[in-house]
Amino acid sequence: MNKLKTRIYQLALGRGMQVPPQEIEASLAEVVQYLWKRGGWSWLRGILLRRRFKRCGGRLFIGKNVEILYPRYISLGRNVYIGDYTTINGLSREGLWLGDNVRIREHVWIQATSSLASLGKGLVISDNTYIGPRCTIGAGGGIKIGCNVTIGAAVDLLAENHNFANADLLINEQGVTRKGIVIEDDVWIGNRVIILDGLRICRGAVIGAGSVVTKDVSPYTVVVGNPARAVRRRTSKLRPPALQEPTLSLRFSG
Repeated sequence: MNKLKTRIYQLALGRGMQVPPQEIEASLAEVVQYLWKRGGWSWLRGILLRRRFKRCGGRLFIGKNVEILYPRYISLGRNVYIGDYTTINGLSREGLWLGDNVRIREHVWIQATSSLASLGKGLVISDNTYIGPRCTIGAGGGIKIGCNVTIGAAVDLLAENHNFANADLLINEQGVTRKGIVIEDDVWIGNRVIILDGLRICRGAVIGAGSVVTKDVSPYTVVVGNPARAVRRRTSKLRPPALQEPTLSLRFSG
């Protein structure tokens, strides 16, 4: 019976997603009910709405009251999940790209363009990356997020800054600067972290909850605080492979 429950769970999760190794304690009926409640209606919405996007590579789950603006600028991989009450504005120069098994939880806000006079660059979220609830992703300067990244709840990624040097002008009349943010593979970002424009978070880094990141973070480094500072390095017996950095011209396989 456990093999059957595991098989059903794996089919629901989709290719590339790992089932927890421990035995599933819930009954078969509870597993089916849980999976339907979590994804049944979202799956049906995905079937109805997938043709609106520039590209959709496979199964799509869309929660209730999701707002998708300019979907023709958005390309999706396989098994993408977009949670309830999320807003995604695709309008941008280079588009939005969500890879295979990307999960975006509830109440997330994603936008690259705030003014039609100055389109933002765009966003890449690579395979197997998780975006927690209530995150804000402002991709005006371009944001690239690697594979297997875990981003906690209420995280702000802000790839844009307001100019304010001239005290004789209103701040909202001085324009903005945009540099972009890169988050490499296998990064964990804790809840309520703020990452400012122009930064790179290198492979394997960990950012503690509530941190404000104002400088680049080195590979396999743990940082905490406001401003974030290094407190230790993660150890590894294996030398990490060279990072294949995602780009805003990324294309997804079938």
